[in-house]
Parts: sequence; structure tokens; C-alpha cells
Amino acid sequence: MASPMHPRERRCGDHAVDLIAARVQRLVALQADVLADCDPEPLHQMRVSCRQLRSTLEQFGPALELPDQLSPQRVAKFGQRLGLCRDLDVLRKRLDHQLLPFVPELEQELLQRFRRQLKRERKHAFADLKEVLHGRSYLKWLARCQAWLRLPSFSVIGLQPLGDWFPELAHSVVLNLMLLPGWQVLDPTTEASAEALHLLRRRIKRARYGFNNLLVCEPQLQPWCERFKAMQASLGDLNDLQLLDCALAEHFEDRAAEQLPQLRVLIAEQRQIAWSSWQALAAELARPDQRSALYQLLSGAPAVSAAACAGERIQG
Repeated sequence: MASPMHPRERRCGDHAVDLIAARVQRLVALQADVLADCDPEPLHQMRVSCRQLRSTLEQFGPALELPDQLSPQRVAKFGQRLGLCRDLDVLRKRLDHQLLPFVPELEQELLQRFRRQLKRERKHAFADLKEVLHGRSYLKWLARCQAWLRLPSFSVIGLQPLGDWFPELAHSVVLNLMLLPGWQVLDPTTEASAEALHLLRRRIKRARYGFNNLLVCEPQLQPWCERFKAMQASLGDLNDLQLLDCALAEHFEDRAAEQLPQLRVLIAEQRQIAWSSWQALAAELARPDQRSALYQLLSGAPAVSAAACAGERIQG
């Protein structure tokens, strides 16, 4: 009886097809619950599945021969149409559960009109989302995805073992990640800083999804996935608070600080908590020994532990 094939020995293309099929099946399975709109979680999961699918197509693109309809850019367009509705869900949840219960009654009353505005905007965003999911373009795209999955085609790389291309596939999702300006941000409250951190969050998310795609090759990537997830969460909190700040400033015509002093204090406190969390996580990854350990792991070499690196510095 033949021994089972090790995941590293599977063809790159076969592994990529399994990942893509799982994402597409997830999108199909979530559609009814998203359209029912009884719970915001299915929409969140659909948006995540879109991002995972886009990341997988980008990462494994060199191993696949994809039609234009299955390009990462096409997936991104669908994901963007889901984005506004999800962003409004996040803002409403933060406002209703993390802020409103802790401000004075007078501020709660002032915020009721703002809450109604968010509700109206969400209604319009959901109408647009329904149009997308019922639309011919999206349904045709899903059908083409499923048709390609039934008869996928691979490049020369796609026909070769996954393990042989692990270093390239792993490095592709962290290429220049540590050189992005978001790591150097000192004040998260400025518009330029918020944009730099938003871009960095997207790249960290891409690295996390890419590492998850390769866990079958290298289980030691799991702790790095968890680190990236924690970083993503801290930066996500900063982004949500920035969006809420902008929405409040627009609604109250830049008088939010005057009319909602306690709310502003709470937002500032939550921003500081998220910022402190982010700074601690970023400082840890910025250490040369940590970056070296990561790059050695991605190259297939034995990773050097942080303790060992510290010991070498002491001896030096």
C-alpha cells in the first residue's frame, strides 16, 4: 500500500485549486444569509472570503493559468462593493456597544440623529450590495469560477511540487513589508498617518492569509499568523476610530469636540489603548533577530530563536 503523499509533494496547482475552491464555495454558502440580513456576521465572513480569495489568486498566480474573469482585480471589485455596508456595521456596533452606554444622557440624545443617519446610509449600502449579489455580472463570475475549477490549467510552476516553491510563495506575501512607512508612524491621528497605517494593515492581512495558505508546508508559520492577526486587530481598531471621528466631524460640522466632550474622551482613550498595543507588537517584530528568524523560516532554513540571538549578542 502506497504511503500518503506529503503536502510538500503535492503540485502547486493542485494545492491552489483546493484553496480557491474552498473560498468560492464559502461565498456561495454565505449568500442566502447575507441577503437575509438578520445578522451582520455572514456579511463579515463573505468579505473575509473575498479577501482570502484575492490573496490566494495573487500568491499562486504564477502557478496558474487564469482567465481574465478570475483576476485578483475582479475579486477586489466585488469585495469593495461589500465594504461600505460592513464598515457601517462596524461603526454602529462600536458606537452602540462601546461608546454610547458610557456617555451622559445629553450626549446620547445628541447622538440619536447621528445613529439614524448611519442607519439610513447602511440601508442604501445594503440595497447596493443586494444589487451586486443578484446581478448578472456577479453570478456569471461565480459560474466561470466554478467552470475553471472543474477543469483548471496550470503553468510549469503549477505542475511542480509545492515544497519546491515554498520559499518564493512565502516571501511573495511579505516582500518589502517591513519597509512600509506605516512602521515609522509616531502620531496616528493625522490624515497622512492614518493612510499609512491603513495600507500597512492591508499588507499585514495579506501576509497572514498567505502564511495560512502555506501552513501545510510549514506549521511553524502558525505563531506568525497569530502575531499578524493581533497586529491587524490593533490597526483595525485605530482605523475604525478614525472613520468614526471623520463621520462625527462631518455630521456635527466640526463641533463634535464641543458638543460631545465625554464621547471624545472615550474615543481618545480607546485610540490610546489600540495605539499602545500596536506599538508593542510593532517594536517586537522590528527587532533584527525577529526579522532574521522569520526570513530564515521562509527560506526553509532552521529558524534562530529570539533567545539564541540574544545570547549571541551577549557573547559578542
